[in-house]
Amino acid sequence: MVKTILQKGDPALTKVCRPVENFDAKLHTLLDDMKDTLIKSGGLGLAAPQIGILRRVVLVMDEDEQYLELVNPEIVSTEGEQEGLEGCLSLSGMYGLVTRPMKVKLKAQDRYGNPVEYEREGITARCFCHETDHLDGHMYNELCEVLMTEADIEAMLERGELEVDED
Repeated sequence: MVKTILQKGDPALTKVCRPVENFDAKLHTLLDDMKDTLIKSGGLGLAAPQIGILRRVVLVMDEDEQYLELVNPEIVSTEGEQEGLEGCLSLSGMYGLVTRPMKVKLKAQDRYGNPVEYEREGITARCFCHETDHLDGHMYNELCEVLMTEADIEAMLERGELEVDED
């Protein structure tokens, strides 16, 4: 079921989420609802607090367009650095330049409580960081100096002040 995505200013987005302890039908429904919501929104990631659930649950679409269900995720190591534009489903229509690690290793549990580990680079590494930040009540706009609209970005591209990676 598609859920409403909370917007900046909602108190749920500033809370630290609790770990998941029960890997049951309720969790499975949450993960399924998050996937439906993410697909409808066209985003790359979604954290449970964005739909008002204060649990440590994240869904990320990776570079192969596979949905990674991350329960109680924890970043265990990072390498390198990348700067890029980020947006957020909870801050619609706004973007900011954010520096994140180029490579991220993350451990978590799947919907059944089994341990999983992922190591990703580029945009998926960025998503791991962005979504796990939500679990601690933080949003990307805390990490960038200026928020921009799509029109701002287009103007910067036209002036050659911003480059887009065309991979």
